[in-house]
Amino acid sequence: MPINIFVDGSGGNDSGYGFYVTNTGNSLYEKKPNLTNNQAEYMAIIHALKTINTDDEIIIYSDSKNTVCQLNHEYAINNDQLRSLAREVWVLIKLCKSVKIIWIPRNKNLAGKMLGS
Repeated sequence: MPINIFVDGSGGNDSGYGFYVTNTGNSLYEKKPNLTNNQAEYMAIIHALKTINTDDEIIIYSDSKNTVCQLNHEYAINNDQLRSLAREVWVLIKLCKSVKIIWIPRNKNLAGKMLGS
């Protein structure tokens, strides 16, 4: 059975990011001011991948179409900071058996409830 992880990030002065693992109930929410929405989404994925130690398939769900498409090599990454964060995600993915990153609508994102979005 795959490990299902929902991630979300919120930018601005009151920014933060988090994730929720449906299989275990584990979650993380961290406030980090002055991130962009995209940076926060990437940080959520990075922290989820660093936290989950498993040989199982991992499925990451995000409501950020931009982040999902960039990490799946469907959109170009024109921002140096985001490119650096994407590289970090790709390195972490290579350490895992199998990782899929899937876009979902905001109202289906269980992690978004932690961020109040």
